[in-house]
Amino acid sequence: MTMLNPQPLDQQEDEEMLVPHSDLVEGPQPLVEGPQPMEVAAPENATTGENQAVDEPQASRFTWTIDEFSRLIVKKLYSEPFVVGSYKWRVLIFPKGNNVECLSMYLDVADSPTLPYGWNRYAQFSLTVVNQINPKYSVKKETQHQFNQRESDWGFTSFMLLSDLYDPNKGYLVNDKVVIEADVAVRKVIDYWTYDSKKETGYVGLKNQGATCYMNSLLQTLYHIPYFRKAVYHMPTTENDMPSGSIPLALQSLFYKLQYSDTSVATKELTKSFGWDTYDSFMQHDVQELNRVLCEKLEDKMKGTVVEGTIQKLFEGHHMNYIECINVDFKSTRKESFYDLQLDVKGCRDVYASFDKYVEVERLEGDNKYHAEAHGLQDAKKGVLFIDFPPVLQLQLKRFEYDFMRDTMVKINDRYEFPLELDLDRENGKYLSPDADRSVRNLYTLHSVLVHSGGVHGGHYYAFIRPTLSDQWYKFDDERVTKEDNKRALEEQYGGEEELPQTNPGFNNTPFKFTKYSNAYMLVYIRESDKDKIICDVGEKDIAEHLRTRLKKEQEEKEDKRRYKAQAHLYTIIKVARDEDLREQIGKEIYFDLVDHDKVRSFRIQKQLPFNLFKEELVLVRGRGSRGKALSIKYRVD
Repeated sequence: MTMLNPQPLDQQEDEEMLVPHSDLVEGPQPLVEGPQPMEVAAPENATTGENQAVDEPQASRFTWTIDEFSRLIVKKLYSEPFVVGSYKWRVLIFPKGNNVECLSMYLDVADSPTLPYGWNRYAQFSLTVVNQINPKYSVKKETQHQFNQRESDWGFTSFMLLSDLYDPNKGYLVNDKVVIEADVAVRKVIDYWTYDSKKETGYVGLKNQGATCYMNSLLQTLYHIPYFRKAVYHMPTTENDMPSGSIPLALQSLFYKLQYSDTSVATKELTKSFGWDTYDSFMQHDVQELNRVLCEKLEDKMKGTVVEGTIQKLFEGHHMNYIECINVDFKSTRKESFYDLQLDVKGCRDVYASFDKYVEVERLEGDNKYHAEAHGLQDAKKGVLFIDFPPVLQLQLKRFEYDFMRDTMVKINDRYEFPLELDLDRENGKYLSPDADRSVRNLYTLHSVLVHSGGVHGGHYYAFIRPTLSDQWYKFDDERVTKEDNKRALEEQYGGEEELPQTNPGFNNTPFKFTKYSNAYMLVYIRESDKDKIICDVGEKDIAEHLRTRLKKEQEEKEDKRRYKAQAHLYTIIKVARDEDLREQIGKEIYFDLVDHDKVRSFRIQKQLPFNLFKEELVLVRGRGSRGKALSIKYRVD
C-alpha cells in the first residue's frame, strides 16, 4: 500500500485592521513659570493604565480666572493642572495670539514629558471665554482628539479676535480679568486589534463584502426597529427553502444571527437572494432605491400571511396634491402615498425649513395659468399638504444633485441641522391638510442617523442608532459597533464647515476652515405615541422552530470547523492505498504513483503519533480476516 501526505489546509483571510495614524509633531514647552501641578497618586500598573479609561466618559469642568490680563507680557501661559479621568490636563493660551490677531487656546496634557512610551488618551472637550456681562454671548468652541507623544496639545489658533477680547464694552475683559472654562470628557481609547463589539456594546456588526457599507447601515437600521424584525420572523418559510434563493429566509437568518451571534455577521446569503453576483457586491447602489425595493419585495411576500400590511402600517403616509383657483370656485386634489420623503438640503438650514419648502405654495399665473376645465385658464395656487404621517418616518436628505453649470453630479455638504424631537404639528399644523386627523399627535423622536462620508463618486456609509430610544447612541460601522453620545450622533453629522484645530502652538500655523464631508443623508424618526408598540420585545418565541434548528446547526458546524482549523497544525492527513486499490486502478486514469488518492481511505492522525502505533491502527482497520498476514507498507510523502 502507499500513503500520501497532502498539502496543508488553506488559511482564512486576514481580517481588515485599522491603525490610528498621526504626523510627527513636537509638543510645546512652557516658557514661563506657572503654578505647581497638583499631587496625584500614580495608579497601579501605570504603563498599562495610561492607555485605558473607563467605559463611560468621565467629564469635568475647569475654570481658570486670569487677573491683570492686559498686563501679561509672556508669549504663552499655562493654567494650573487639573485632573479628569485620572489624567492631568492644563489649558494653554497665547494672550497676544500665536502669530495671528486672535486669542490662541489649546488643551494640553500636563505631564506628557514624564509619561511612559506609547501613551495615548482620547478626549472630547470645549474651551470657552466667558462673557462676564451676558453669559449667552460667551465664545465656545468644541472638538475631540486622541492625544499622544507626538500630539500632546490640541485646540484653536484663531479662537476669537483680540479686538473683541480686549474691548471693555464686549464683556470678555472685566476689571482686567478674563475667565476661561474647559469642559473635558475622557473616553476609552479603543484598541481595534482586540475590540469586541458584543462585549463592549451588546451588539454585533455586519461584514463588508467590498462596497456594501451602504447596505449594512440600512439593514442595521431596519433590524433595530423591533416591530419590523418581529414581522420578518413571522413571514412563512419552510425548512426546505434555501436562504440564497429566498429573501424572507435570508433576512430571517441575518436578523437571527444579529440577535444571537457573538461575532460580526456575513451578508452573502442575502445579496445572493437579491440575485447579485460578486461584481454587484463591489458596486455601491443607491440606499433609497435599495430600501424601496427591499420593502416592496417583503410587502409582496407578506400578502396572504399573518403579517400582511406590516410595511404599510410602519412606513406609509399620505399627502394631498392640490391646485386651487383664486378667482373661481374650483379645486383639484389627488391623494398619494409615500414610504419616505425626500427633503431639500440646499438652501435649508434644518429639517423644519425643508418641510416649509415642501409645502410651499406655487402660484400659477401669467403664461403658467391653470386650465380649470369649464372655467378655462385661471390664476391658481399649487401645493402639497399632509393627510397623515407614518409611525416610522424616513427622511431622505437630498445631499446629491445635478449641477447644470458643471454638467455633473455634486454632493451638497452644507450645514443642515436636525432635531432630536421633531414636531410636525408646529404652528397650528401648518403642514397638515384639512382632511388630517388632528387628534393624532405628530411628535417624533430620532431613532437613526445614516451618514455618508466622502464625495459624489464614492465614500463610506455608517449609522448612528438608538435601539431603545434611550440616551445611549451606538455607531454601526460595518463590523464594528461603538458607544457614542448625542453630540457625535447629531451635531457632528450636520455637515458644513469647521475650523481645523491647531496643534504645535510654538510655530506659525495659519488657521483655515475645512468642509466636513461626513454628514447625514437619511434620518429615521419614530412617533412618540407609537414607540411602545414599535420598540417591542422580540424573542425566540417569535422565531420559527425550523429556523432556530437550522441556524443552531449552522452555528455548531461553524464552531466545529473553527475548532478543527485551530487544531489543524497538530494533525496531518494520511491517505492509504491497499493492494486491492492498486489492482483496481492500474490501466485506468491514474494520478501520482498509479493510484487516484481521492478514491482511497484517509486517516487524520496527530503528527506526533509514532509510526508503529499507526501501523497497529491499520492492522485493526484491515479486520480479522487479515490477521496473521504480514503488513507491508510502502509510503510516499509529498
